[in-house]
Amino acid sequence: MRHAPLVIAATVAGLAGVLSFHTGSAKITLGATAPVAAPPGPTPSTSVPTKRSGPSTGPSAARTAVGAAVNYSYGDLSVSATVSGTKLTNVTVASIDDGGNFRSQSIDQQSIPLLEQQALQAQSANLQGVSGASYTSAGFEQSLQSALTKLGFK
Repeated sequence: MRHAPLVIAATVAGLAGVLSFHTGSAKITLGATAPVAAPPGPTPSTSVPTKRSGPSTGPSAARTAVGAAVNYSYGDLSVSATVSGTKLTNVTVASIDDGGNFRSQSIDQQSIPLLEQQALQAQSANLQGVSGASYTSAGFEQSLQSALTKLGFK
């Protein structure tokens, strides 16, 4: 019983320290791609044409759309897809916000480049996914499908 006040005081001090700890969102970069972070405003939901030379607006013109922001259990991400004619030519993460979770950032840095590559190889949102990144893979796939649907692609 002599140690009870000491144990209670230490518990209260430890709890106060944990409750006062604050984290912030962190921007992450994925290899050689552009920095990704949550955009300052709402995620665009319409197709955005890419810059191209000439007045071509036919079916073979490059078109880009950003998929819906998807909550993938560790945050939100949205994927941008570019198609030219009947070919998927570019897939990137348009925005990602994982709340500064270090483990999630580490998983994202390793898995997202693989998911982008899988999408270009598959020419669709039907991906194999990345082992150890199930939530990221599922969110990426859902947002990519949303972008492809906006573009009328497969």
